[in-house]
Amino acid sequence: MKKLTIQGMAKINLGLDVIRRREDGYHEVKMVMQTLNLCDTLTIEKSDTPSITIQVGTAPLPADENNLIYKSANLLMQHCNLSLGVSISLQKEIPIAAGMAGGSTDAAATLLGMNQLFALGLSLEELQKLGVKIGADVPYCLQGGTALSEGIGEILTTLPAAPDCFVVVGKPELSVSTKYVYENLHANSLQYHPDIDGMVVAITNKDLDGITKRMENVLETVTEKEYPVITDIKDLLKEKGAENALMSGSGPTVFGIFTEEKRAREAREALQQSGLVKQSFVTTFSDRTGIVVSKE
Repeated sequence: MKKLTIQGMAKINLGLDVIRRREDGYHEVKMVMQTLNLCDTLTIEKSDTPSITIQVGTAPLPADENNLIYKSANLLMQHCNLSLGVSISLQKEIPIAAGMAGGSTDAAATLLGMNQLFALGLSLEELQKLGVKIGADVPYCLQGGTALSEGIGEILTTLPAAPDCFVVVGKPELSVSTKYVYENLHANSLQYHPDIDGMVVAITNKDLDGITKRMENVLETVTEKEYPVITDIKDLLKEKGAENALMSGSGPTVFGIFTEEKRAREAREALQQSGLVKQSFVTTFSDRTGIVVSKE
C-alpha cells in the first residue's frame, strides 16, 4: 500500500466542567465528548525520502512544522525510526479555531493513517500516549464516539453511544483563542459546576432529554461575555426548536440538539439568513473517528 485516505471527525462537548487550575498551570477538566459526522479528509502517501510535505489547499493554515499534522507525522517517524517520508494533503471541512478539535482530529488521523500505511502495528493505547504530546484532545480524537474526559483531557472513559438526534452547528465569523479563555477563567472560584455525572447516567439510559437538560459549559462564562453573538446563536437555535444549545469547547462554535431533521434544517436556514454565522451544518452523532475511506 502506497497511499490511503482517512477521515477525522469533529467533536463537540455535550458538557464541559473545569474542576480547578493546577499548580503546574494546567486545568483539570471533566467533560463529555462526542464525535460528529462532520470531517476533515487527509490523503497520506509514502515518499522515498524521510521528509514531510503538507498541502492544506485553500485553508488558512501553516503547511510547515507549525501544523499539527506535520508535528504528528514527525513524532511518529522519530518514534518508529522510519526511513521513508510522507506527503499529506488536507481537505478541510471542520471550522478552524472553533472549539471542535479540528487540529487535534487531523493530528489523530495522521497517526492512525500512518500506522496503517506503514504497517507499524501500534495499538490505540500506544498512539494515545504519543498523541497527548501533540495536544490534550488528540487521545480522544484517536478513539472518538461518546466518552468522559478527565485530567487535562487525556483520561478517557468510553461511554455507551448517545441517543440518535440531529445537530445544527453554527460558527460565527470570528476565532477564539483557547489560551485566552482559560487564562481568563477563574476556575478555582466558579460558583456552579455542570452535572457531568448526571449526564453520564442519562447517556447510559439513552435519555436524550436528560442529556440536553444537563448541557452546560463553564467556558461560556468567559467567551459569551467577550462575544455576545454566541448568546444570539444559542437563543435562535432554541427559538427554532432545539432541545438545548451550547457552545463547544472554548468556542465560538455553537450547536443545538434537535429530535426532528426537518426542524434542524429549518433552524440551519434561519441561522444562515440571520447573518450570525459564517459556517453552518446539519449533522448527527458519530460513534467513531479515523475512518479509512480508500487504500491504494
